[in-house]
Parts: sequence; C-alpha cells; structure tokens
Amino acid sequence: MTDTQVSFQNVSFQYASSFEETIHDLSFSVEAGEFVSFLAPSGAGKSTIFRLLTSLETPQSGTIFFNGSLLSNKSNQIGYMPQRDLLLDWRTILDNAALPLELQGFSKKHARKKALSYFADFGLEGYEHSYPVQLSGGMRQRVSFLRAMLSGQQVLLLDEPFSALDAMTRIAMQQWLLSMWKKWHMTILFVTHDIDEALLLSDRIFLFQQKPLSSYQEIRLTDTRPRLIKDDLFELKQSIVDKLLKKVSL
Repeated sequence: MTDTQVSFQNVSFQYASSFEETIHDLSFSVEAGEFVSFLAPSGAGKSTIFRLLTSLETPQSGTIFFNGSLLSNKSNQIGYMPQRDLLLDWRTILDNAALPLELQGFSKKHARKKALSYFADFGLEGYEHSYPVQLSGGMRQRVSFLRAMLSGQQVLLLDEPFSALDAMTRIAMQQWLLSMWKKWHMTILFVTHDIDEALLLSDRIFLFQQKPLSSYQEIRLTDTRPRLIKDDLFELKQSIVDKLLKKVSL
C-alpha cells in the first residue's frame, strides 16, 4: 500500500494583484519517498505550489493534506530551498546550517551540534568556520540543501536549485542530490525548466502546459538510475518539447 504524503484536492489560488487565477481546481498526490518534478513554461506558477505548501499563501478553495491531515499547522515539517541559496554572509557555514533549528527553539549549542553531525555526508567537513563568500556555488547549494533538510526532514521543496550553476557543477550536484535522496529516504518536490534534469532525476514528472495550473500530464519514469538520455528517453524528451512549444508564443 502506498503512503500519500502530500495531496492537493481541488485547490484554487489567485494573487490579489492578478486578474486571473494562478492555480485552478488542481488535484495531485505525492507518495512518501518519491522524487516528483514540476515542469511548465516560465511564469506558469509552479513556485506558487511551493508557497502554498509552506503556508506563505492560502488557497481560496480546496484542501491541502500532509500525511493524511490538514496542512495548516504542519508546514514546519516541510523544508524549502529556493533558487538562490540566501545564505547569511555574516554567519559561518555551520551557523547558517543551524539557523532553522535555532528558529525552532533549540539552543545555539544544540543546533550547531546537530547540524555538524551532517557535515561529512554533505561534503562540508572542514568548512564549519568558513563564510559563504569563501565557498564555491556548488558548496553553497549544499549548505542551503542541508538547511532546508533541517527545516523539514520529511519533505523537501527544491525550486530550481541548480539553475545558476555552471554546466559541470550542475551535473555533479544532480548526482549528489540523488545520492542524498536515496540515503535519507526523503520526499522531494522539484521545480525545473530543464527537461533533461527532470528526466534524469524524477520518478514522475507533472507536465503543465498552460496557466492557470490545473490539468497536467503525468510522465512516469521506470528506468533505473543513473539514467542517460538514450533513445527511449530522447523520444520522450522530444514529445515534451513539442507539447510545451505549442503553448509558447515565439
């Protein structure tokens, strides 16, 4: 039996400054331990799904469930990693990683100790007392990922986390992310504009072709990882490109 962790049921949302809905009657579910990517044209509203899951926004209608209960008071069990790492320049790497634990009420000493216990797995050992400016882009993203995980260890929302990285660093970070996902058995919801990235990382892809976000095509990937964009995936990639181009005005 599957274990549904996140569920949208007929959710609609419209920003006060907008003349149209961003999300309309959207329903989907994500099972515990899944890696699900959201793929849509730029500006379609994928990040709004994350804002609803972190309770930064409230739907006008519909219901959001987390582990079978209403989301309302459980958004602190969901970690969020934005496109930019947003590390605090005046705090050391260790103190940046420990910040969410401090905000949850842990003492600074306890927060540091717990954050430090993950540093070896995250490839950050030896950088505890460094500052963000001293780290590469990939290492900064690892700190941001650790901070998100400590914010909510059950579900992680990753909003285009690798888009600002160079190509080689991005490939390395994709493989690193998969290794962390497997090791910690996390549920990951991943926003990306990169079709290759979605095909390489995901168990399922939700392909949205228009705004407001409502209906979508579910693409289920069964190839074992690591994956290559070989013939069967190349054909699937081309079909996704074709569907997206039909909705984009050039």
